[in-house]
Amino acid sequence: MRRIEIGRFEVFLLEDASFRLDGGAMYGVVPRVIWQKVAPSDELGRIALKIRPMLVRDGERWILVETGMDVKPGEKHRKIYGIERAERLLGQLAELGLEPADINIVVNTHLHFDHCGLNTISREGKIVPLFTNASYLVQRQELRDSLNTHERNRASYLAENIEPVLEAGLFAEIEGEAEVVPGMRLVPLPGHTLGQQGVVLESEGKTLVYTADLMPTLAHAPLAYIMAYDLYPVTTLETRKRRYAEWLEKNALIATPHDPEHPLGRLRLGERGYYAEPV
Repeated sequence: MRRIEIGRFEVFLLEDASFRLDGGAMYGVVPRVIWQKVAPSDELGRIALKIRPMLVRDGERWILVETGMDVKPGEKHRKIYGIERAERLLGQLAELGLEPADINIVVNTHLHFDHCGLNTISREGKIVPLFTNASYLVQRQELRDSLNTHERNRASYLAENIEPVLEAGLFAEIEGEAEVVPGMRLVPLPGHTLGQQGVVLESEGKTLVYTADLMPTLAHAPLAYIMAYDLYPVTTLETRKRRYAEWLEKNALIATPHDPEHPLGRLRLGERGYYAEPV
C-alpha cells in the first residue's frame, strides 16, 4: 500500500490479487518479440499482472475505486487466470481501520470480473453486496451492456458481481462526465468497453488520473499498444489521443489498474511517441 496526497485528498494505492493473462491478448497487434522485452511470459504465454484498486479519503468520506478480485468463481477460474491472494483488499482496508460498511462510494470503472469482484461476497450460501452503505457509481452504458452480453464479452461479465448490487438498489447510474465530490470527476474512457470510465482528482494544482483499462499498465502507454480484449480498439486509440494530451499538459500522476510493479507513473512524449515513466 502506498499513500500520497493530491491537495486535500488522501490517496491510498492498494494491491489486491496477482494474476496472469495471455501476453498476446494483452498487447494486441504488437509483436511478441517486442512486448516480451517489457512483459516476459510464462510457459503458457501468460504475463504477470496485479489488481490495483485505489482508495480516496475526502474529509469524512471514503471512496473506493475498483473492488478487486474475489474467490467466488472457484478453483477452475483461479487456475485459468493464475490468481493468487484474491480478496487481499479486505485486509488492506482493515489495516486502515476500515470495514466495508465504512465505504461511502464505490466507483466501478467497468464491470469486468477483475475490476469488480468484491462488489459482492458470499455469506451463508447467498451472494450479497459487500459495501452495503455505499453507492456504486457506474456508467449507464456499462451497466446495460453487462446485463445484455454477447459472445465477445460474456466471459468478462459475471452476474454474481452485478445482479445482487442491482437488486439491492445500490447502483447509481452515471451518464457521461460527472463530479463525485468537488475536485473528483468521473470521465468516460470508451474503447475497452463503451461504458468504461476513469477517475480524475484535481486539488491545489495537483492532478491524478486513474486510467482504468484505457492504459492497463504503464508499459501500455504507446498509442498502438492496445489490448485484443478491447471491444472497440479504434475508439480506444481516439480516446487515448484526446485524453493523453490533457494529462500530459497537466503533468498528471497516472495510476493504472494492472501494472505488475509500479502503482504510479507520468506520461511523457518522445521522438517515438508517448511512453510512461514510473514514479
